[in-house]
Amino acid sequence: MRIHLVEAGEGPMVLLVHGFPESWYSWRHQLTALAAAGYRTVAIDVRGYGRSSAPVEVEAYGMLQHVSDNLGVLEALGEDKATIVGHDWGSIIAAHCALLRPDVFTGLAMLSSPYAPPGTIRPTDAMRAAGGDEEFYIMYFQAPGRAEAEAEMDVRHWMLGILMAVSGDAVATPDGGAVTTVPAGQMLRDRFVIPDRLPGWLTETDLDFYVEEFERTGFRGGLNRYRNMDLDWEDLQPWRGQPITVPSLFIGGQRDPSTRGGQRAIAKFGESLPGLRGNHLLAGCGHWVQQERPEEVNRLLIDWLNALP
Repeated sequence: MRIHLVEAGEGPMVLLVHGFPESWYSWRHQLTALAAAGYRTVAIDVRGYGRSSAPVEVEAYGMLQHVSDNLGVLEALGEDKATIVGHDWGSIIAAHCALLRPDVFTGLAMLSSPYAPPGTIRPTDAMRAAGGDEEFYIMYFQAPGRAEAEAEMDVRHWMLGILMAVSGDAVATPDGGAVTTVPAGQMLRDRFVIPDRLPGWLTETDLDFYVEEFERTGFRGGLNRYRNMDLDWEDLQPWRGQPITVPSLFIGGQRDPSTRGGQRAIAKFGESLPGLRGNHLLAGCGHWVQQERPEEVNRLLIDWLNALP
């Protein structure tokens, strides 16, 4: 397995894990800031993305494989411990790294997507119910090739559409429906609203980078993460209900569907994250918190990191 990474700085290691559909580049504002604060800061391309390996098999993207990848990165860099920071799916991957190997991942920061311990309900059963009369986007992603075909017919349109749809700058959809569900016979992109000009947090250079990466790799690797939720649920049953005990931090956006949808999990942080040292909700911010509010996120991360033992 090849894992591509970008790093900056020296000091205690901080490992940054991105989500969907992103890349190491989503941490561009954090790499230099954390390095300047005295940390060896490492941002990876998760398997299936960018220049990292992209196995064909769906089951190659299970949670245990992602945890193993991050352990391998530390070993390759000669580190035996790290603080791990994740966003979106990277937040969930980071949480399970700290759950399974607290001896290695000794601090955990989660952005946008909160941790919930493995439970008793099969994830796809819960996701089917989440969409109501429409199809919840995670179920829409389940069939291999379906969402890939939609996204890859025009990568630039789809990337800009998804970035805007769940950002703090999102506007109402054309039919007034949710961007997280798909009506029968339609596609996710049918509810995208493409702006006349980019918001201040996203430049043409930023968009070009993402588009070039996914035009080269496609979206299959990233989407395969969603297709392992039931397998993960089975693999992680030995940790059912188990809390994460390492010092932790959560940062979410007030307008982020992932944070809003995770309110039940956030309400249980006292049980699931007994080491929680900060729970921050950024007003007016959407899903892409470290890109939309880099200075605020950097300050929260650095203050939290500096207070760790």
